[in-house]
Amino acid sequence: MELRQLNYLVAIAEEGNLGRAAARLYVSQPALSYALRKLEAELGVALFERHPGGVHQTSAGRDVVAEARRTVRQADRVVAAAERHRCQEMAVLRVGFEASGAGELTTRARAEFARRNPDVRVEPKRFDWGQEAAALRDGRVDVAFVWLPADLADLHAEVVHTEPRVVGLPVGHPLAGRKGIGILDVKDEPLLWTERAPRDWVDWWAVNPRPDGSAPRWGPKNDNVEEMLEQVAEGAAVCFAPASMALYYARPDMSWVPLTDVEPLRVALAWYDGASSPLVRGFAEVVRELAAALREDGAGRSDGESADGAGPAPG
Repeated sequence: MELRQLNYLVAIAEEGNLGRAAARLYVSQPALSYALRKLEAELGVALFERHPGGVHQTSAGRDVVAEARRTVRQADRVVAAAERHRCQEMAVLRVGFEASGAGELTTRARAEFARRNPDVRVEPKRFDWGQEAAALRDGRVDVAFVWLPADLADLHAEVVHTEPRVVGLPVGHPLAGRKGIGILDVKDEPLLWTERAPRDWVDWWAVNPRPDGSAPRWGPKNDNVEEMLEQVAEGAAVCFAPASMALYYARPDMSWVPLTDVEPLRVALAWYDGASSPLVRGFAEVVRELAAALREDGAGRSDGESADGAGPAPG
């Protein structure tokens, strides 16, 4: 049995369809079907039941796939451990984030760390919805600004930033000119969402359920921030985002309005627990210092603006 075969099993189980799994794995469907039949013969049990729309896991298949998934994750960690040491030896620090990250703290921290460590190359790595923690586990980054909620098992994490949320609207929307709106003001608006992120992450951003017990009116799906903004601008749906996106993703065909009655986004700085390098520890120290300075700056404001300068802070 090879790791490649276990990756095949996980993909088939997650896609529920051999054609989609083959496309995801960049193999032909006949080759994947043959590999599955060969593995089932080797194990002596049927792992999937075929039906016109795809495949379902058998009871044996569920157990085998669960073990395969654990084995694949552990193999990824082996590679990740080696990659962390390789990057440390090369004096490279890879910093993960998604969309606007932790606002200005993200960019300031990279710049200040680079100033203090001129021999280290700092590489920003952007990820799509809810993927930062997975990137830490599989070794694609050394440290990351993680939007919460997230699965932080096996990771060291500390909250370093909070910011209010906003709703993105097409510029001609009746609510676009307001200084602030409540979550129930947009309860009937179709809301953009994604299947790429964990479900609890999606529900938190969607405020599901709403304060009156209702569910969101789900609109189109998207895979990344650019697709989301395009669909908002064309009037297909609205979106919820952190306030920093009002600055980082300003568009003439969109309006960003503060959501006044939802909890703010919390952003954690995270890295793989027990495997931090001197570079990661140094970066964390820079982030802590800058985060404290930004909090003091925000506390000293008297004009009602949020610390990121995106406009009035929600009440």
